[in-house]
Amino acid sequence: CCHFQPGRRLDRHVPRPVALETAAVCFQTPVSPTQRPGPPPPRRSGTAQAARPPGRGSQLELAASGGEEGADTVLKMPDVEENVPPKDPADGERESCKPETSRPTQEDKSSPRPAPDQPPFLSVTGLTEIVDEVSKLSSKIGMNPDYHKEEKTLLPSSLEGKVKETMHNAFWDHLKEQMSAAPPDFSCALELLKEIKEILLSLLLPRQNRLRTEIEEALNMDFLKQKAERGALDVPYLSKYILNMMTLLCAPVRDEAVQKLENVTEPVQLLRGIFQVLGLMKMDMVNYTIQSLQPHRQEHSIQYERAKFQELLNKQPSLLNHTTKWLTKAAADLTMPPPTCPDTADSSSVAGPSPNEATNNSEPLSPSMVLSQGFLNLLLWDPENEEFPETLVMDRTRLQELESQLHQLTILASVLLVASSFSGSVLFGSPQFVDKLKRITRSLMEDFNSRPEEAMLAVSEQVSQEIHQSLKNMGLADLSSDSTASLIIQLQNIAKKENCVRSVIDQRIHLFLKCCLVLGVQRSLLDLPGGLTLIEAELAELGQKFVNFTYHNQQVFGPYYTEILETLMSPAHAQRAKMKSL
Repeated sequence: CCHFQPGRRLDRHVPRPVALETAAVCFQTPVSPTQRPGPPPPRRSGTAQAARPPGRGSQLELAASGGEEGADTVLKMPDVEENVPPKDPADGERESCKPETSRPTQEDKSSPRPAPDQPPFLSVTGLTEIVDEVSKLSSKIGMNPDYHKEEKTLLPSSLEGKVKETMHNAFWDHLKEQMSAAPPDFSCALELLKEIKEILLSLLLPRQNRLRTEIEEALNMDFLKQKAERGALDVPYLSKYILNMMTLLCAPVRDEAVQKLENVTEPVQLLRGIFQVLGLMKMDMVNYTIQSLQPHRQEHSIQYERAKFQELLNKQPSLLNHTTKWLTKAAADLTMPPPTCPDTADSSSVAGPSPNEATNNSEPLSPSMVLSQGFLNLLLWDPENEEFPETLVMDRTRLQELESQLHQLTILASVLLVASSFSGSVLFGSPQFVDKLKRITRSLMEDFNSRPEEAMLAVSEQVSQEIHQSLKNMGLADLSSDSTASLIIQLQNIAKKENCVRSVIDQRIHLFLKCCLVLGVQRSLLDLPGGLTLIEAELAELGQKFVNFTYHNQQVFGPYYTEILETLMSPAHAQRAKMKSL
């Protein structure tokens, strides 16, 4: 096939509406005159209607109900490689012809190749990078039980969005020109119908044999090619059949989109809409399959990551040195007396006893206590410290994201606590007012890391104005000039790391996360320390991410942690506790 070039008149070739790096064009497949006509497309029968369970036409519920087509079949991941190549769901208007593949150049052919008996040498760092790249998706799925694919949306003003829209419009305009010609040219329409057929077949469950047979017969490409040669291809009729089949197979969330297509009368616009919705249906099927296989994929992720790490450990036995230092420091932190803080007693009584208190009560250290303290220490990790635990190297980016989220919540909660101390419970009893202050603070905190003083100056001015306006709207007495000045000064002081309010909030959030590791997120939310109730939803999200992260890491590297911790514990305690693998 040839490539689309601006200014070039397209005859029987057309650019494909795919990602901007692919601009392949359709080509016409010649039809042999000796081919026999196939069976005509059957009209809609009761078979297809009966395949839909009562009250719902979703394939997802077909899987749950068992259906009537082969109850002994088992749901499995759709054969993406053989049926439909995995592509971005946003590319619903996707290509129906394959892009031109690159051929090896003369330089490639003449380039030297390593001898079979001399494999290329890879350092431990190189191996770690390879394992990191290969394991990213596995770890991401294992830690996030709600992992799913989402529709990718491009901004119309972005370069990629403009190029993609231009290519899509060029393709569909040319298709319209072909079908409007006299006689009509159905070459690209046939390619589109062929791909639609493949997508529909990929959406079927293994047991849906009758629907598979019906689609094969209705969209028999040999028969459709011969009808196209005679100029008798009924594209609107085929589009209606495809819509009916999509109604049977789509998830409930796509019912409205499919129904809107039924009102489209222009053939090309209808085909374009069909491709868009089919792309979303493919994404729904992938997400449903991912959720169905959650226990299996999580176990596979754990075994896979552990095996890959063991390969690295076999090549370099000292690979756990930094991990050992990390756990040793965590154990030492627990044996040290807790820092004196006027808020310690209040926080501890609300959120539960800390490991420090347990240590002071002469309780022996437990592996879970040491490991929890180690994970909390990671949220305060010095970026210049290169001795990062080897078992967490792959997840360092996720830890940095959690640390950033924790830092933002600390500043946000500090602002809300200071503001509430001046305006009282009247304003902060309104969820709308609190949400508005949160939005204002977040929007002005974007430059906090680089310019904290300037950011907090803007926050203090905006928050004081919002409090003044809200009190005025409610008919309440405004803050005095002295109170307003004090409010602004206290808000600006939050920019300092040693600020008392900020330090207390940071300590309480860490205490909350520690409770999450011991009690779980929901139980920890029942009695939040003072000053954190206004960010309960944000804390729940952070706590769940942190718990998921630590749990998955313990599942993968628990045997290594157990071996290290056994050497840190006293022999008597180790024998008495008979520590099990984490």
